[in-house]
Amino acid sequence: MKEQTLHAAEAGSPPGGLREGVRRAFLRHEWLRAYTLVSPTLILLIVAMAAPIGVLVGLSLWTQSGMEFDRTLTLANYETFFGKKIYPLVLWRSIQISALVAFATVLLAYPLAYFIAFHVQRHKMVWLILITLPFWTSYLLRVFAWKLILGYNGVVNSGLTTLGLIEQPLEFILYNVTAVVITLAHAWAAFAILPIYVSLEKIDRSLIDAAHDLGEGPVMTFLRVTLPLSMPGVIAATLLVFIPTVGDYVTPKLVGGTTGIMIGNLIQSAFGRGANWPMGAAIAVISMLMVTLAVCVFLGGVKGLKKLLA
Repeated sequence: MKEQTLHAAEAGSPPGGLREGVRRAFLRHEWLRAYTLVSPTLILLIVAMAAPIGVLVGLSLWTQSGMEFDRTLTLANYETFFGKKIYPLVLWRSIQISALVAFATVLLAYPLAYFIAFHVQRHKMVWLILITLPFWTSYLLRVFAWKLILGYNGVVNSGLTTLGLIEQPLEFILYNVTAVVITLAHAWAAFAILPIYVSLEKIDRSLIDAAHDLGEGPVMTFLRVTLPLSMPGVIAATLLVFIPTVGDYVTPKLVGGTTGIMIGNLIQSAFGRGANWPMGAAIAVISMLMVTLAVCVFLGGVKGLKKLLA
């Protein structure tokens, strides 16, 4: 009887009762409150990311006819991509270069992040600001700076010649893959150092002390305690460096030469000088899919390694 009275009261309740019902629904279903909190971000992601990707996919299914688009849906651009060896070759080389850049960047960033997290006791913020110091200048200026450093008469060659270590300037350090890797590793160093530092900073120091108390040396303590606990930062740093560098086209164009061309250069050429937007869109879509696949393989490998070590 009480339940019938309660239902009758709710049925004839004023708008305030409706608000109370909504409030109770939110209290019963936590996921509703969670989605309400993130809804502005989700809307922004859909508008700013999902919609452009959808447009890109749709454009890749068209063809270019002179200065006009032939809106007949077709896979001709994808057939062209896989029909010419140059496109898959450049894409595979771009993934290899980015993987090498990510590996080199993380390998060089880890010691610095470790030093700041474990050995810098005062003014850590100063060190972090110094890490971001290169970002105070334009990315383009930093690339040009490396072009001057690695050039035929640049800082490296001039210094080695002055010291008498070489007789002729080294030609292999510019306009090739080596120059691209060095430049990209420097440009994205901060994106690797900061997540690794955060991961190291959160490690409970008592765990390291416990390892020492149990007789582990510094090397084994690092391998069995510090490194595994810092792996989330290492993984984040690897992805933060690998994913953007695959599509970089400025650095390969300025310091890569003919052997350092990456897939981003082909996309830029298709949208620019080539004036073939559907083909450029198809290359971009395939690149995104391949990068996603590479990331999934990497994460799967990391997960498998964790199980193996466990």
